[in-house]
Amino acid sequence: MTDIILEARDLHRRFVTGGGLLQRATTIHAVGGVSLRIRRGETFAIVGESGCGKSTLARLLLRLIEPSSGSVHYDGRDLTALPPRDMRALRAQMQFIFQDPFSSLNPRMTVDRIVGEPLRLHLGLSGAALRARVAGLLTRVGLRPEHADRYPHEFSGGQRQRICIARALASGPKLLVGDEPVSALDVSVQAQIVNLLEDLKADLGLTLVVIAHDLAVIRHMADRVAVMYLGEIVEMAATEDLFTAPRHPYTRALLRAIPIPAPGGRMSGPAPGGRMADAGGAEPAGAVLGGDIPSPAAPPPGCRFHTRCAHATALCATTPPPLAEVTPGTQVACHHWAALPPAADAALRVPARSPAAEARFALYRAASERSRTTTHRETAP
Repeated sequence: MTDIILEARDLHRRFVTGGGLLQRATTIHAVGGVSLRIRRGETFAIVGESGCGKSTLARLLLRLIEPSSGSVHYDGRDLTALPPRDMRALRAQMQFIFQDPFSSLNPRMTVDRIVGEPLRLHLGLSGAALRARVAGLLTRVGLRPEHADRYPHEFSGGQRQRICIARALASGPKLLVGDEPVSALDVSVQAQIVNLLEDLKADLGLTLVVIAHDLAVIRHMADRVAVMYLGEIVEMAATEDLFTAPRHPYTRALLRAIPIPAPGGRMSGPAPGGRMADAGGAEPAGAVLGGDIPSPAAPPPGCRFHTRCAHATALCATTPPPLAEVTPGTQVACHHWAALPPAADAALRVPARSPAAEARFALYRAASERSRTTTHRETAP
């Protein structure tokens, strides 16, 4: 058995919009040439600004949408070449958790039918065996068996996301892909769901692919991180390496945007101005990324980040940098990564467990311990 469970090879996805009688068609370059390998049993995170192609890439990895070119391989099998019947059978091993737990649940179906549907389709269960398996799944994610007779609107946001997780687990998957699975939830509930996913990963031997905007969540749970910009991966590294020694200018900008707790209980964000280097030659904490991400309908030539990068040269404007391994386990797509000034300590001081983050994630840990002697982790309405 290979150590690689999922691999993308030169993955592209283009969307064509418009093209009516009096309208010119527009091509959106959502994902451009992404290649990555996800190891069995790890948590792999994908981060980047809104509109950079993270969600599109996540759907391509499970073939929820078809690539324009390139391929995706799961356990050595080319998903893009599988006929529909074989792909349907393989979906039991690969499941998706959507961002909005309410819109991803059928409001006309009870929880019993929602969670039981994969059990009927993939495992052929029915009757008492089906009901028993549904009850076990609900208990596993912190709900009660009697919740099976209720409808999605009768639950809180966190409970609905637990239902989505139970549905994803029903077919016994090896791989879970979560498209910002906690972004629509309250902060305290986010910590509960994040730690539930971690518990499930440890107990069931799952591989997780997580898309998130909250870099504190990523540092808490991910083993490796890929940073996307305008449809391309610009840096990929082990989590601690990326947070403590970021090499791409865009990665540094993302980390500088994280608010840092300041004395007096206030959060200090990046200072205005956006200077990229101070008198000592280091990038200061106040250096921020200016401008908006370019349109994916007309991506810049050369390095796609060069229009917002203070270190760009003529080479960057004409020649796309390859995603190359610069140190063992770290890949960077930048012509000048080795010549960048050192980042000031204050700019990247993002503790692995800051007091605020520790408090957030401790909430569920306490509930998890109590759940060993109770039947649920969150009180139902």
